[in-house]
Amino acid sequence: MAIEVLMPALSPTMTEGTLARWLKKEGDTVSSGDVLAEIETDKATMEVEAVDEGILGKILISEGTQGVPVNAPIAILVEEGEAVPEIAAVPQKDAPPPSKTDAAAPAETAPKVATPSVQKSPVTSPAASAAHKVFASPLAKRIAKEKGLDLTQIKGTGPNGRIVRRDVENASAKPLSASSSATAPAIAAAGGSTSVPHSTMRKVIARRLSEAKSTIPHFYVSVDIELDALMALRAQLNATSPEEGPDSFKLSVNDMLVKAAAVALKRIPTVNASFTEDAMILHDDVDISIAVSIPDGLITPIVRQADKKSLKQISQETKDLVKRARAGKLKPEEFQGGTFSISNMGMYGVKDFSAIINPPQAAILAIAAGRKQPVVKGSELAIATVMTVTLSVDHRVVDGSVAAEWLSAFRSVVESPLTLVI
Repeated sequence: MAIEVLMPALSPTMTEGTLARWLKKEGDTVSSGDVLAEIETDKATMEVEAVDEGILGKILISEGTQGVPVNAPIAILVEEGEAVPEIAAVPQKDAPPPSKTDAAAPAETAPKVATPSVQKSPVTSPAASAAHKVFASPLAKRIAKEKGLDLTQIKGTGPNGRIVRRDVENASAKPLSASSSATAPAIAAAGGSTSVPHSTMRKVIARRLSEAKSTIPHFYVSVDIELDALMALRAQLNATSPEEGPDSFKLSVNDMLVKAAAVALKRIPTVNASFTEDAMILHDDVDISIAVSIPDGLITPIVRQADKKSLKQISQETKDLVKRARAGKLKPEEFQGGTFSISNMGMYGVKDFSAIINPPQAAILAIAAGRKQPVVKGSELAIATVMTVTLSVDHRVVDGSVAAEWLSAFRSVVESPLTLVI
């Protein structure tokens, strides 16, 4: 019996995705657990596993097709010797022109997600996409851009001559000229400017931040914090690390601030909360989202139960999360959720800034650079390393006095950092 393979929902908010690449071709034998294809979402490129067995009788969605709705048929499996059923046309929105896809997922190897399948349902097929001058998968376009290659000089070996990853990686084509493009065609604008189409990630960021700013009543509280004691403790702890091996570590200031925020959230738990129309949700676990910059936007991998982890554990886990975030290899549960966020721009020398809340969280901490400056200690003038932090707060959840109390607790932990190792 023929079985449809459907476009999977790879996250709770996913409504459509890009079918980046097929790893099986028509006529191949498919076993349960085999990787069929790669799907690009707004956050990552993910592998789709087969949950049924059979022969890949027909591919309904070609590589590079964007805007494929969740639960739309993408292929059909048949039994050995079974004919592929007649395929009826199915209405679908016009195929968009090729565009630069989510830069959060440059890597080809990614998490595996089981694809649901439905039996005994009508087999449908999308209309053919409009022809373009260059037929290339989104992944091939991205690699070509990184290597500075002109796709028009590369011969495709994929279906119907489509340029795929292996073609670009093996190419020794002419470099891009000033007028050529390896990704989405830029639209010339007046005055010699160019217009670059939005990636899926940029669209999602724009939508979520607009919703957050327009629906959440933000207010901001800032405080200056001395860092010298924390930096001294960091140096002492790093000096105890083995030079190499699985037990080696190198704590960053940000690792220690993540732990300090977790300790402060346990002391003032009303900030570790979310707003709903019916109730306030107070979270038992302290799951801290860390804003990570990637080529086309940002992603927020999560350090789960940060209050219960040592500085060494937080440091090792954070480095792994950041590395995989920039390679597009995070699983959905590793960046979806979280109860509190930290955005650190201290490495850019930023004096101070305010961050936009990441809903449904109630607060986000913006961390600026530590700077040497004069401070008054008692009746004496001294020099200290001081950073400004700003807490953005959802006023529906947290009142001003509670926000100030949380910042006071955070400052106390940072300026007396032995709390972090006790």
